[in-house]
Amino acid sequence: MAAIVLFACAAPSERVPSVDDAGDPLPALARPSRIVSLNPATTEILFASGAGDRVVGRTHWDGWPPEVLDVPDLGDGIRPSIETVIGARPDLVVLYASGENRDAARALRAAGIAVISLRIDRIVDFERAATLLGDAVGEPERARAVVDSVRATLERVRVAAAARRSRPTVFMLSWETPLMTIGSGSFLSELVEIAGGRNVFGDLAGPSPQVAFEEVLRRDPDFILGRPETAGKLGANARWRGLPAVRDGHVLVMDTVLVGRPGVRLGEAAVSIARLLHPGVIP
Repeated sequence: MAAIVLFACAAPSERVPSVDDAGDPLPALARPSRIVSLNPATTEILFASGAGDRVVGRTHWDGWPPEVLDVPDLGDGIRPSIETVIGARPDLVVLYASGENRDAARALRAAGIAVISLRIDRIVDFERAATLLGDAVGEPERARAVVDSVRATLERVRVAAAARRSRPTVFMLSWETPLMTIGSGSFLSELVEIAGGRNVFGDLAGPSPQVAFEEVLRRDPDFILGRPETAGKLGANARWRGLPAVRDGHVLVMDTVLVGRPGVRLGEAAVSIARLLHPGVIP
């Protein structure tokens, strides 16, 4: 791995922190010329902000924009190979902010490489990360333009969806065994709300909490949103057919490539979900 409030937040320039999401001081950078990004969402931001030609390393999970595939694949973004990353000769490494990457951050700094650790769970995190990275790589205006463009699309979707009288309830199936959904701590829950739906597990704080199947039955969602490899199987499962949404054919398949990460295509992701929930409403 709230929607309305984000549009009333302060301007991005007012939210630039002095530390990264791991609590480490932000490095003093002029204009880094060789950047390794080990977080697909931040890789998208760097390319959209005009720094893509300076990205010299990525993870094997990166796939957008298409030209990112020309960048050397340095492996996973969690517990990366320090030797491999140093071998790319970066002057800046962008890590996913997690406890599992703390040793990597320390090792890279000890090698004289600047590190920024970022964790993007919600839309406001994306805005902050884009603004911070834009400043760090010397592209502040282009980064702010990316944030403004995403905000504008999200607002367009929200306004169009709000005109609908119906606001269907939605269960987002994240994983089957154990059964996991999307809680209010995830940008996906925000996207569903913006797209004119209501997350039936929006009262759970985490981004991807585990839930009991009996509780899904009790909350009786109007629609189920799932991954292509999972959603198509529900109708053949006797247990899942106990849900009216499954029996009525209200299982919707998300474009997980598009909606799977909180990057620069958040607006497009909201459009795709809105079109599933309210066909014909979003042009």
